[in-house]
Amino acid sequence: MFLENDVGRSRGRGWIEVICGSMFSGKTEELIRRLKRARIAKLKVEIFKPGVDTRYDEEKVVSHDENEIMSTPVPASSNILLMANDVDVVVIDEAQFFDAELPNVCNQLANAGVRVIVAGLDMDFKGQPFGPMPALLATAEYITKVHAICVRCGNLAQYSNRIVASEKLVLLGETDVYEPFCRSCFNKKSHPTLISDVL
Repeated sequence: MFLENDVGRSRGRGWIEVICGSMFSGKTEELIRRLKRARIAKLKVEIFKPGVDTRYDEEKVVSHDENEIMSTPVPASSNILLMANDVDVVVIDEAQFFDAELPNVCNQLANAGVRVIVAGLDMDFKGQPFGPMPALLATAEYITKVHAICVRCGNLAQYSNRIVASEKLVLLGETDVYEPFCRSCFNKKSHPTLISDVL
């Protein structure tokens, strides 16, 4: 678990924090909260997001609750290493959209004494591990899994159910494309025979 009192002691000590969960679980809200605390501690911060994510804004990181903060969109994770000079904290949103080199980039930064805060979907719309997230979760010192609320039953949700007909892995959208489901509701929708076969 991430220790809040470490925020002011980041200089010279590198580590990786990952905030993960489904759509609408508050990942970006938590990322922005940590970012604001790092700035209060007078740490030098750089924020990055994948260039492909233009849902709300081309340059800002924006949460579903419309909190926003300026960021630098980059086409590939290697650009982060080129641009993160003389910083204490690197913040990366929507990590699942980056290439497979992102974990190496994050580890290089952490090994150089940078605190790295990463937020992203841990599973895609099929419930499978998403992009570079599994490798990030394996190497991170701190992991925070946040949950949404299932729109069908009200339980904690960890799946992003796609409600439009598309098999594309990356399909940008909000409530018009995705809704949060708990395990039970996701399985009933995705694998209707699974429950009856097990019982």
